[in-house]
Amino acid sequence: MNPQNYPIKKTSKFPWFALGMWGVFLLSLGLRFWNINFFNTLVFDEGYYAVYGVNYLDGVPFFDAHPPLGKYAITAAIWLASHLPFNTGTPNALSGILLSPFSYRWLNALVGSFLPLIVGGVAYQLSGRCLYAFLASLFTALDGLLLVESRFALINIYLVFFGFLAQWLFLLALNNRGFISVFWLFLSGVSFGCSISVKWNGLGFWLGVCLTWLAAQIVYWQRRRQEKLSRPTIEIINPDTGIRSFELSSKIPLPLPLLQKRFIQLSWWKILLFLGVVPAAVYYAVWQPHLEINTDTNFLDVHQKIFNFHKSLKSGKDIHPYCSRWFTWPVMWRPMVYLFEKALTRRELVPQYPPLPDKVGQIFYDVHGMGNPLLWVLSAIVILLLSVILIHRVFIWYTEGDNFNANDQVLRFPTPAEFWLVCFVVLNYAANFLPWVVVTRCTFIYLYMPASVFAFMAVAWLVERWLRSYQIYYRAAGVTVIFAIAIAFVFWLPIYLGLPLSPAEFNLRMWLESWI
Repeated sequence: MNPQNYPIKKTSKFPWFALGMWGVFLLSLGLRFWNINFFNTLVFDEGYYAVYGVNYLDGVPFFDAHPPLGKYAITAAIWLASHLPFNTGTPNALSGILLSPFSYRWLNALVGSFLPLIVGGVAYQLSGRCLYAFLASLFTALDGLLLVESRFALINIYLVFFGFLAQWLFLLALNNRGFISVFWLFLSGVSFGCSISVKWNGLGFWLGVCLTWLAAQIVYWQRRRQEKLSRPTIEIINPDTGIRSFELSSKIPLPLPLLQKRFIQLSWWKILLFLGVVPAAVYYAVWQPHLEINTDTNFLDVHQKIFNFHKSLKSGKDIHPYCSRWFTWPVMWRPMVYLFEKALTRRELVPQYPPLPDKVGQIFYDVHGMGNPLLWVLSAIVILLLSVILIHRVFIWYTEGDNFNANDQVLRFPTPAEFWLVCFVVLNYAANFLPWVVVTRCTFIYLYMPASVFAFMAVAWLVERWLRSYQIYYRAAGVTVIFAIAIAFVFWLPIYLGLPLSPAEFNLRMWLESWI
């Protein structure tokens, strides 16, 4: 299916797109499962979530500051691993029972492996272009923070996965008709509910879709009003008498971009039902197993406790050494260290108990919760550029209507059809990023993960335009960006996977003092 009805040139029957997407998936799968048992301990927040998974299995009550779906996933992973017909690795008892690290990590790795494909699906449904979908998938696969979060029993990857799954299903619904459209909308609402059921900030994905739908409606009605007010008069000369008269012309409206048209055609009652009632029902249902174990509270009380917990948290380095403000995330000013251990040789198993003294140890094992620096900085620049262009286009449209100056290249970028693709990406980025402006509690860089992927999609959009350009220097720039992002990923890969590094090799990758 070609969602945007772009003309497809069948220049070759070679399935390069399918092979490319398979390559991205296999790359993601291999990186996430490679040596997944190496750190036979509880890394970072695994100390909470793996223990919570065991608590669910044993029916032990506990309180956590987030909704339960992410912990359910880790619980399911542990239970399924216990029924596998093969050995999953050396166990440890740090979670309260004997478990191998594979048992509480493997489902995260599997879900994280599919995330680049889902992002590519969103990009394809927005554009109908295989190259754009491939680049969006590739850049998502070449990010370090998404990789790290997928290799350990943490819950953020489920939030991002379900959020993009919901948007992909929503766009599938827009690009279909009849019962199948309603079916996709229902599944989209379920997925939105699942994303919110991992953490409340999963609402950002839901908000981004609602903002795009609202923007499409506003632009449409404003455009209709302008067309009524700007109907020009035309001069009519009677050929028999030569008498001239004037009357209003029946101005033919300009055609709507297809993506905007499909958002407009989505009725308000479907928005209310599938983006309101269904996610709320899923969210409520997800809580019920948790409340059956925690019988001393109810649905309203547990939400009051969660809200008070977050409200009571302070900010600053005294609270947590890796607290970081929202405006530092796009440039990756303060990433997080998830694990840091030292060993005497590369052959030693880590972590060592007790830890080696400060001045002892020639090999570092470091896992940094940080993105691909080049990809993040480039994506921050591109998303800022597109936001400025979008605001400029809206301002000109509001003041001058559809009468753009054809010679003004700034106003023609992006084209009307591309405008709504860019609008979708920018609004979703803003919906997942800007709400953190008002949050005063201690926040961390991993909260930027949902917004960062939309920024990657913005980079993919720009690079794809360059690659399709007739100008050779644009095509060269596009190829250069792709290879530069890939090289940066390989360079910082040792601190994503926790590979052994000498002190000199470690310091070579710590470009800023704030990274340590």
